Amino acid sequence: MEFTAQQISQLINGEIEGNPQAIVRDVSKIEEGKPETLTFLANPKYAPYIYTTEASVVIVNKAFSPEQPIKATLIKVDDAYQALAKLLQMYQASLPRKTGIEQPSFINASAQMGDFVYVGAFSYIGENVKIGNNVQIYPQVYVGDNVEIKDNTIIYPGAKIYKGCKIGANCVIHSGAVIGSDGFGFAPDASGRFEKIPQIGIVIIEDDVEVGSNTTLDRGTMGATLIRKGVKLDNLIMIAHNVEVGENTVMAAQCGIAGSTKIGKNVMFGGQVGIAGHLKIADGVKAAAQTGVGGNIKEDGMVIMGSPAFQAMQYNKAYVVFRNLPDLKNRIEKLEKAIAANTGKI
Repeated sequence: MEFTAQQISQLINGEIEGNPQAIVRDVSKIEEGKPETLTFLANPKYAPYIYTTEASVVIVNKAFSPEQPIKATLIKVDDAYQALAKLLQMYQASLPRKTGIEQPSFINASAQMGDFVYVGAFSYIGENVKIGNNVQIYPQVYVGDNVEIKDNTIIYPGAKIYKGCKIGANCVIHSGAVIGSDGFGFAPDASGRFEKIPQIGIVIIEDDVEVGSNTTLDRGTMGATLIRKGVKLDNLIMIAHNVEVGENTVMAAQCGIAGSTKIGKNVMFGGQVGIAGHLKIADGVKAAAQTGVGGNIKEDGMVIMGSPAFQAMQYNKAYVVFRNLPDLKNRIEKLEKAIAANTGKI
């Protein structure tokens, strides 16, 4: 595919500085830019590369002001990262979609299939499954009995969706994800032997949710584990039974959420954040990577870090102190020796 800078600027409502007829045939990272490619600059850390990149067209924020001449044509927009995302979404939407049923695959006779559905080879569709229009189910996917999958959702190879779970429209479930596996429920008897507590609930995923590769969403003990609209989950995340994740919350890789915790909307978790069970996390909370939360977070928009977690500004002040603890210890020992030398006692 071939576009000019002028055509691209019209798609993203940008302002051109440079040659409006500059040709774009591909995309590239700004530090690895090649002629006839499009790149972008959003993070100031990469600003030096804009003066050396070989890319023909660069999307930049309107606030960007060059400090020296730039060879590339610039397209200035309000938000360079969002503009690039819009372009890539347009490109992806233009690609042909797979349709039809590949063989060998198994689809139970009771399953209801929408229009323009794709089912890849070696996939299994169980009893009373309901699949909406334009759903794409790639090879080796397991869809258990009574599962519902709404329009335009994509299930990538090897994902497993256990019985009774419900997935909304426009969702993306990546390879190796497991939706609806048993929650970790066991009760010790008098002898100390653990008896399994049957997990009879389901997982409900609302519209516009993305679930990363090898992420696991456990079914509720009773009722539902609930992933609200617009949630984005990275790879290798564990969501335990009866957790509720609020709208437009995002989690980076290796987060773990213990059972029955309720997470608010617009929450952001960095990598390896751990949340204990039966807690409530307020709306808009931001947790830095490797934060460990053992109590309720009641204040909307609070920024937390550390383990155990506390307010980020307080953590940074405390860090200055405990980073210097070895030096403080040495100073105290010297003072004790000096006092003992002068008084004969400490």
